[in-house]
Amino acid sequence: MRKMGRFTNSPVNQNSRRNQFKSLNATSLYCPKCKAAMPVVERLLLILPDGELYEYRCRRCGTSLGERKITKKPEPFLVR
Repeated sequence: MRKMGRFTNSPVNQNSRRNQFKSLNATSLYCPKCKAAMPVVERLLLILPDGELYEYRCRRCGTSLGERKITKKPEPFLVR
């Protein structure tokens, strides 16, 4: 019987690899004002009906460097 290695193409490993990248947080982004990759602060901007909107700001100068939206699964609607 052949042993499967750690990095095989079995369905279990493929699903776990896909799930690794479902939620990414930036720790540093390029800042055009500082002209370098800088650490960022993630700040909640809005709470929306379908999720939350976050903004990334440069830790040194405060320039807005990007946004990230986290969508939540819709809750089932029950009719009584």
